[in-house]
Amino acid sequence: MFYLWMDWLNLQSTGLIWIIEYYVVYSKIVLPPPSDILILMTIKAIIFDLGGVLLRTADFSPRERLAARLGMARSELEEFIFGGESGERAQKGEITIQEHWENLRRQLNSSPQEFKAILDEFFSCDDLDLVLIDSIQKLHQSYKIALLSNAWDDLRQTLHERWNINGLFDELIISAEVKMVKPDPRIFHLALERLKVLPSEAVFIDDITENVEAARKVGLHAIHYHDTQHTLDELNGYLSQE
Repeated sequence: MFYLWMDWLNLQSTGLIWIIEYYVVYSKIVLPPPSDILILMTIKAIIFDLGGVLLRTADFSPRERLAARLGMARSELEEFIFGGESGERAQKGEITIQEHWENLRRQLNSSPQEFKAILDEFFSCDDLDLVLIDSIQKLHQSYKIALLSNAWDDLRQTLHERWNINGLFDELIISAEVKMVKPDPRIFHLALERLKVLPSEAVFIDDITENVEAARKVGLHAIHYHDTQHTLDELNGYLSQE
């Protein structure tokens, strides 16, 4: 007779690493097993958020000065630009970015020229994390790379014309284009479908706790971005298990 016995007691929280001890009994002969066997799910794709991860504000003083002139706190100004009903509708693709800007311009009672100057000052110190960009270029040699961003309908153009990084990604999943926003689980499923990978074969990186938790519920490995070095160390921890 042939028996196979597995001990799953050491199943780790990631659900990926199983420590298996097995005993094979054939007739009356017991074949001694290896001490431990690791069964690992292979990581095939890495999915990055944009704002707050790859793209961050290096210096907040222009926003502070702008907010003071407009009679707001910086947090209120950022919510005004990114959030509110108009901003949320733009992220969902229900209105265009130009319609969003026009809504804000009217609320400020600014001329088109004045409002353009406001936007230029607001975004003046936003820049790419070149360490992460360099890491992505290297990772792209072995892994599928995607961008998953709650963003307006001009992002694809901006990635190409302003930063010239659209070629870094195998897939761009932009909320305004797909009419879904994180943390909606459907947008994670869409990303996986486009990348042609299973949830357990992908790592997702985001700076928003709610999005990280939503990704984990779908089954992805997720890293909560706090700083670049910690994120790369955690990512390398997943990749080194292969």
